[in-house]
Amino acid sequence: MRAALAAAPEDVIVFDLAGIEAQFTALTEELPGLSVRFAMKACPVDGVLLRLAELGSGFDAASPREIEQAIATGVPLERIHYGNTIKSDRDIAAAHRLGVRDFATDSLEDVAAIAVHAPGSRVFCRLATDGYGALWGLSRKFGCSAADAVRVLEAARQAGLTPAGLSVHVGSQQMTSEAWRRAFETLADVIVTLNGRGILLDHVNLGGGLPALGYADRQGRRLDPPVDKIFTVIREGMQQLGEASESPLRFVMEPGRHLVADHGAIRAHVSRLTTRGQLDGERENWLYLSCGKFNGLYEMDGVRYRLVFPTHAGTGTEHVPAVIAGPTCDSDDAYGSDPVPVPRDAASGDPVWIFACGAYATGYMTQGFNGFSPLPHTLIDERA
Repeated sequence: MRAALAAAPEDVIVFDLAGIEAQFTALTEELPGLSVRFAMKACPVDGVLLRLAELGSGFDAASPREIEQAIATGVPLERIHYGNTIKSDRDIAAAHRLGVRDFATDSLEDVAAIAVHAPGSRVFCRLATDGYGALWGLSRKFGCSAADAVRVLEAARQAGLTPAGLSVHVGSQQMTSEAWRRAFETLADVIVTLNGRGILLDHVNLGGGLPALGYADRQGRRLDPPVDKIFTVIREGMQQLGEASESPLRFVMEPGRHLVADHGAIRAHVSRLTTRGQLDGERENWLYLSCGKFNGLYEMDGVRYRLVFPTHAGTGTEHVPAVIAGPTCDSDDAYGSDPVPVPRDAASGDPVWIFACGAYATGYMTQGFNGFSPLPHTLIDERA
């Protein structure tokens, strides 16, 4: 990765396919029997998707366009599901025409639409979670109560659909194992209730939430999610659900950032290091980079990425605290108010390497806000 960053003459996002492959392999070894449906929104890069497809992954798609991109990898259609609970009639029909037969849902209205525009399909109902312990909670907009889930799947059966499963999402970059434990308890209760109503599921989708390891928080403290404990709780939970169900269950998961975040990096450059007097009378350093919230670092308001200044790597380099910001004329395009140590003599044009930004870097990138072009990407592969 560092060699590729050093060799890049211009700004670029670098994805390490071998690293992504190793992460996928480690996940499937930790959770044997689990089927992976990569959350495409985390990294909609064709080369990354192709490698994951080769490894046996399927895809969690959130729109007909993502479904088309997933189909282009050559994966069987049964390994693609429409995982977005928010779908127009038009998009449901388009997905059905493309051959998708597995749909997420969380409301009676959505079930009725699927029955009309994707007749005979399979649905899995997403249960709501509070998102506690996650950097991005994903609560309220998605998922329904346990009682509603029973009503939704009963309505699906009555409408000629197959009530095939349940799903949860404990929140993106989930930092606790307890969130998973609570999710399994809710899932087990709903499964038992459904069994009593004669609805026998064939799978449970455990969603996303598995954390990446390369982030710091906004104050610069390294995040240290309890990954081993999380995996232990998931394995125990899978066994718990298997015992609660009167029918055999398959398990699916939708990892996104866990697979790609730590295996993507950006080669950017310094736009300018400035010092300005503030309204409170204090002077403040600002380091403006060539990329920011709108072209590669959308999540910088939630995490701090690790920065390396390769031309200022000497042990005697003097540093000053500076607020980090992107190049656009938008006040949201900044890391926040907490300063970061940067080389005092950083000059316009100096390269900057930004690590652990392989998730959401391309998907959230604008097509040219303020005239700053989206970053190109390149793939490296030690296996090649």
